[in-house]
Amino acid sequence: MHTAIARFLQYLEVERNATALTVKSYREDLVALADYLTEAHAGSCPGPGAIGVLDLRGYVAALHEAGYAQTTIARRLASMRGFFRFGQREGWANTNPAKPLRNPRKSRSLPHVLSSDDVGRLLAAPPANEPAGLRDRAILETMYSAGLRVSEVVGLSESDLDFAAGIVRVRGKGRKERLAPIGSYAVRALRRWLGARELSPREPAGPKAPVFVSKLGRRLSTRGVARMLEKYLRQTGLDRRTTPHSLRHSFATHLLDRGADIRSVQELLGHKSLVTTQIYTHVSTAGLREVYRRAHPRAQ
Repeated sequence: MHTAIARFLQYLEVERNATALTVKSYREDLVALADYLTEAHAGSCPGPGAIGVLDLRGYVAALHEAGYAQTTIARRLASMRGFFRFGQREGWANTNPAKPLRNPRKSRSLPHVLSSDDVGRLLAAPPANEPAGLRDRAILETMYSAGLRVSEVVGLSESDLDFAAGIVRVRGKGRKERLAPIGSYAVRALRRWLGARELSPREPAGPKAPVFVSKLGRRLSTRGVARMLEKYLRQTGLDRRTTPHSLRHSFATHLLDRGADIRSVQELLGHKSLVTTQIYTHVSTAGLREVYRRAHPRAQ
């Protein structure tokens, strides 16, 4: 089983050009399955070709009993389907035992969104008189201005920036590239940060140089951005539920609130399906309902 998992991960990395984060997620999901099967079969994990739908049903039931989130269970099912589909291609599986299993029904919760005023408070929090503050403001301005995921903002290199055109080249999920516009505030913040940035000798200079680096001059990690945001949330007293992704949610919601059409927002976010973008129309409607409830004399 572990040999088959290793071969599948190699296929994802080499042939499918999957990101390191995607490969890591598949590895964790499939190793967890192997551990369950080893325990369920008295210490001996069956070969991947001998695993049946009943084995997988038992595993999914165990995940439900352990209280795993529905999104986590759905992701693990997707990992299993991909793994056994690969097995059919390789010839060690005649069928895909994960195919008949249904995803759990997702409870669709609305994303957490900051108001325009709260975004302004957050963007103004980093100090402008020190390099770390310049970097932090440039990160926050860029994420909100272009609606970037945290992995996308830390992945930016100098060659991805086109200040004259006001765009950045973004590598999104599945390494898909898109061009995202950035506003004058973000451009100004980026220029100031790049003037203060110091690279580590380990990082390339020139076009391939990372835009955002740590105190050691190395490319900043996604966790580093999350820790930075947590610091400014404490300083400003803003909602602690706010995550780096909340800036992306706020970007989309504020565009729709101000009349942007949903197809344009879909393109800007890099969403493959319009269904994914439609969640923000619900957020926007929820905001209108709240305004109506507070303002209309007959709403109560």
